[in-house]
Amino acid sequence: MSETKDTSADSREIVATRTFDAPRDLVFKLWTDPKHIAQWWGPKGFTTTIYEMDVKPGGVWRFVMHGPDGVDYQNKVVYLEIVKPERIVYSHVSGPQFQMTVTFAEDGDKTRLTARMLFESPSQRDKVAKEFGAIEGLTQTLECLEQHLATIAAKDSSTYGQLSN
Repeated sequence: MSETKDTSADSREIVATRTFDAPRDLVFKLWTDPKHIAQWWGPKGFTTTIYEMDVKPGGVWRFVMHGPDGVDYQNKVVYLEIVKPERIVYSHVSGPQFQMTVTFAEDGDKTRLTARMLFESPSQRDKVAKEFGAIEGLTQTLECLEQHLATIAAKDSSTYGQLSN
């Protein structure tokens, strides 16, 4: 189940929370491993090409999101903080600019993930929400992660143990 908050008009944030039926180490790995993130990143209908992904403070993640309408969206991220398997903080430095904080909390055998996009101003948040569909896009991206987790589980139930090590 996912909940995405379109926070109040004076807020600078978009926040989404989802609980995954998978261990925290695995969900964190799927968020930080380029082989996996390329399989699920982006809203429905998008594909992603990863050019560089160096998951460490100061590391860079460069990728292109290919939209279903044929438009390519170039992206560049600079990682600010990595606390395995608890938190990832990065700056999305290509347009539109924002800071993303993703937390991974244990919830029994499940993982509660919270993604928080912080913009420079409420008007910037509103612009990104309207022009890029960021609220629905974030919700769909987390749905795609959930589908990828289900695919992994269906292929081989022992994969969870292999991937989380």
